Amino acid sequence: MNNNKVIEAQNLTKKYGKFVAVDSVNLSIGEGEVFGFLGPNGAGKTTTILMLMGFSEPSAGSIKITGYNPAREPIKVKKVVGYMPERIGFYDDLTARENLRYTGRLNGIETKKLNAVIDRLLEDVGLKDKADQLVGKYSHGMKQRLGIADVMVKQPRVAIFDEPTSGIDPEGTDQVLSLIQNMAKEKITVLISSHQLHQVQKICTQVGIFSNGKIVASGSVDKLGREALRKGKFNIILPIAQVATNVRDDILRIPGAVSIDNVADSTVVVADDNISKALEEVVYKSTGLKVQMKVEEFELEEIYMKYFKES
Repeated sequence: MNNNKVIEAQNLTKKYGKFVAVDSVNLSIGEGEVFGFLGPNGAGKTTTILMLMGFSEPSAGSIKITGYNPAREPIKVKKVVGYMPERIGFYDDLTARENLRYTGRLNGIETKKLNAVIDRLLEDVGLKDKADQLVGKYSHGMKQRLGIADVMVKQPRVAIFDEPTSGIDPEGTDQVLSLIQNMAKEKITVLISSHQLHQVQKICTQVGIFSNGKIVASGSVDKLGREALRKGKFNIILPIAQVATNVRDDILRIPGAVSIDNVADSTVVVADDNISKALEEVVYKSTGLKVQMKVEEFELEEIYMKYFKES
């Protein structure tokens, strides 16, 4: 396995009788990436997560999580993977500190080290002042933040979240997303299953769109947007209403440049590659102007709907 690839799956398949819940799914997720699973209910997201966790054995295909096979080495996988389900459960008659201590002991963490880890995590998730309050008195958002601390107790290499912001107010959502982004900064690989497309776009480096048990598209939002909406082309936007004929000719001589169009008060250069740097040099050489180029960005919701209209 590539040392930088933390999660790898090849032709992953799960059948229940004649029903194919997951159909030949391939995944390759690197260290520190935040990967989003997208798709409607029943598309295969949760079944794939269960196989990655070692809770369900594949009917065919292979999986490696940090080099371990979840079906044959489930204990080793569970030591390196933290999981937060959509319906997170804690002991309501225990405090936050006691709940985390229980999780730590289940994972064999030595008591003295565990206490220090718990103190740091409770501070990280903003629950230090509520550490000794019974969890039964926590709000839903507080429980979600405690859930992130619970995932982090074992200091995992992989963290998996199923709808981590479900039912939380906007402020709580921002806190949870920020905590997840911080995990990636610590080189933890994060996998998120969610219906909240704008949240996925905000924090995910890669996404996989599930439909009928298959991943119908996978990659960065920019890559998927170009493939689904622009036939693989780059649209580079210049804040210039019109360009002179000689400048237009110079631009079209750039390798990869395809066409030039005027859109509202801008000029759009369509290209096979991101030729922004060469474009800046040509415009400056031809006009003496230093123009700020902008490569077109895409909304994940538009990409998502495009794939489902075609599938």
